[in-house]
Amino acid sequence: MELHLNNPDLEAKVARWTADTGRSADELAEDAIAGYLQGLAEVRRTLDSRYDDLKSGRVKPISGEEARARIDAKISAFRATRPE
Repeated sequence: MELHLNNPDLEAKVARWTADTGRSADELAEDAIAGYLQGLAEVRRTLDSRYDDLKSGRVKPISGEEARARIDAKISAFRATRPE
């Protein structure tokens, strides 16, 4: 496999990683792509599962306003417990 990078900063990082690990750029790229695809598959399974939950009625959708209110309440509760 040939690895062509148009970003000099990224190319420098790959060069550092290859030097530090003793692995080829090809191996690093393959590992990165495999990890990315695995993560993408996990996200897809989660989204499919959540969609199935909504479609079956196991969970009920909430409005954007309600979601925002819940997030804001959690943030406020978290901040209240933190020492200053």
